[in-house]
Amino acid sequence: MLEVEGWPVREVHATAVVDASAELGSGVVVGPYAIIGPNVVVGAGTRIGAHAILERDTILGAECVISPGAALGGDPQDLKYRGEATQLIVGDRTVVREFATLNRGTAAHGRTEVGADCLIMAYAHVAHDCMLGHHVILSNAVNMGGHVVIEEWVSVGGLTAIHQFAKIGAYAFVGGASQVRKDVPPYVKASESPPKLYGLNTIGLERRGFPEDVRREIKRAYRLFFQSRLNISQALERARDELAPIPEVERFIRFIESSERGVTA
Repeated sequence: MLEVEGWPVREVHATAVVDASAELGSGVVVGPYAIIGPNVVVGAGTRIGAHAILERDTILGAECVISPGAALGGDPQDLKYRGEATQLIVGDRTVVREFATLNRGTAAHGRTEVGADCLIMAYAHVAHDCMLGHHVILSNAVNMGGHVVIEEWVSVGGLTAIHQFAKIGAYAFVGGASQVRKDVPPYVKASESPPKLYGLNTIGLERRGFPEDVRREIKRAYRLFFQSRLNISQALERARDELAPIPEVERFIRFIESSERGVTA
């Protein structure tokens, strides 16, 4: 068993089932009828709610909250999966609400990852081989296909479906009941089905402390790509010549340049 100085002793309800190979950190609380399967590691101070399931090969960080009925570490819902050893990894302080499902990876990537300080609301589904950055919020019943990438500080509204292999850039906001079929660039607001861009996520950028001059330059990039008559190739060429080479703009350009599914416009 893992021990971390300063945490109280573990509390495991008498009706919970904990596999002998599981490792529970100090201060972990396991509720009634919860199931913790083989090769599961639970970080210090994490709370596992009643009837929650950590099926197998899952690593949870410290101070996570797994709500009643949530199911983590289940087999991938992928016909190509043949029982190979894969993992689910969840970062510190992430909250997984009721009946959300987070599956392990497949041989294609080997793991599914959810970053630290995320909020996965009720009935959301994080599929095999998905990669979520830190501080991601998935509202109720967000459902994604496999291999989705969501970068840090992204918020996704409820009932949104995200196509497999789609990517959502950092600090973006996706409105509820959307169908994300193409990549959503960083820093933007997108909504509807299929989604359209509605400018920059200005409030989100202000809350995250982006300076005014940086926001101004990101806005210039947005206008060049999405509010001009230029196609993507032309906009990329002009962006290199006209925009300040600051990291935030470089990230915006690289995201569009490397998109394989095409970008939402």
